Amino acid sequence: MTDREIFELYKEQVYYFCYYLMKNQADAEDICQEVFVKVILADRSKVRNLKSWILRIASNECNSVLKRRKTGLMKELSNYLLSRSQDSSPVEERLYRRETKKELQGLYSKLPDKIRMVVVLRFINDLTVPEISKVMNIPEGTAKSRLNKGLKLLNRMGGSQLKEMSS
Repeated sequence: MTDREIFELYKEQVYYFCYYLMKNQADAEDICQEVFVKVILADRSKVRNLKSWILRIASNECNSVLKRRKTGLMKELSNYLLSRSQDSSPVEERLYRRETKKELQGLYSKLPDKIRMVVVLRFINDLTVPEISKVMNIPEGTAKSRLNKGLKLLNRMGGSQLKEMSS
């Protein structure tokens, strides 16, 4: 199958897949183009299922873009918060901390109970993972897993709140 035939056969499927993940037409078009550049440049001799292989490339590209954006957004927010705290007065600082604490409590309250408990023990009570496992009477691996899942959930929720605030 030629490169042109592959492109014609899969272009719509790849585009809609990217559009569904990215929720943006321009991003979907850009990623779709990147996918087909990679497909054309790659050695396809050992590929058994072309469609799933191409969609895997598309998935990886979308995830890569989303991850870069999230990292950039978190760095931007971090830099903003650090610069803001140096410029503010003590009264503004206390008010800002109070607002931030309320926002975090709101985010914590949205976590599932088991995960929320681990996150609160770790970050509010400053317990280590072994201490958390003893308090909750669970294996350390379970505590680590719940903590990791909680951080991912908080990251997602915080990212979506940032998007709402910037809109």
